[in-house]
Amino acid sequence: MSWILLIIAGLFEVGFAACLGKAKEATGMNSIYWYAGFIVCLTISMALLVKATKELPIGTAYAVWTGIGAVGTVLVGIFIFKEPADFWRVFFIATLIASIIGLKVVSH
Repeated sequence: MSWILLIIAGLFEVGFAACLGKAKEATGMNSIYWYAGFIVCLTISMALLVKATKELPIGTAYAVWTGIGAVGTVLVGIFIFKEPADFWRVFFIATLIASIIGLKVVSH
């Protein structure tokens, strides 16, 4: 169950990063809504991370949480914000995913 909470926490990390990016682009009340989404996603992500670390080692949980956030945020950047997706960027995202999976495999 802790791993599921950690994955969900990582997805909410992607959410707060995406909201921050959209808030930067928005104007007026729209930016306030995006900042509110940022606060909500940040709060949920942190709460789930804290809950997951009650069962998982903090080093592993934090590395997986930031890895999910990093990979997800790069993918959001590519697909939503039209950032470049060159070979090296995709290559290093793949190595990050492999590292996250490796941490899961070797963690008890």
